[in-house]
Amino acid sequence: MAEASSARTSRFRVDLSSANDITVAGRAADGDPQAFEELVRRYGKLMRFVARSVLGSDGDADDVVQDAFVSAWHRLDTLSDPAAVKPWLMRIVTRCALDTLRKQRPQEQLDENAPIISDDASPSTYAEHRALNDAIAVSLQVLPTEQRRCWVLRNISEYSYHDIAAELGVPESTVRGLLSRARKRMIEEMEAWR
Repeated sequence: MAEASSARTSRFRVDLSSANDITVAGRAADGDPQAFEELVRRYGKLMRFVARSVLGSDGDADDVVQDAFVSAWHRLDTLSDPAAVKPWLMRIVTRCALDTLRKQRPQEQLDENAPIISDDASPSTYAEHRALNDAIAVSLQVLPTEQRRCWVLRNISEYSYHDIAAELGVPESTVRGLLSRARKRMIEEMEAWR
């Protein structure tokens, strides 16, 4: 019986890989697990990068991403603009990571980054992205913790200054100062990639 169900499911699978976010998020919000799987495939690596950048731990990051996707699945009906699914997912994973950080206070160290690139990229493109991600990871490691968190929230999760201040519990003027110093340091650290 399970085989028949599996055969029916695979027979009706639709390739969503080329569909836009509006279509995929809309279908996922309507309860389509295949569409949600596509969102996981598209944004899982980026969400892992965000979680790792905030937490500095592979194990914790994996747990946070899983929790974020579970939360997203249950809250998809609250997504008012399906075109904004990417920043919406980044906010969820960032909040989950910050909640974990507040609870556990994990080590302040970043490991190597998983590359954010499509699975069908050429080996040279993959190698270039991997090298760039490694350089970013090393550059982020030299930033003080609060600067790194602000940089990740602003540049990866696309938070506003106001939202960063609210998440970190600091004034917006502090966020602006931290981001300014973080940008200067990142420019210095990434000079070889210009």
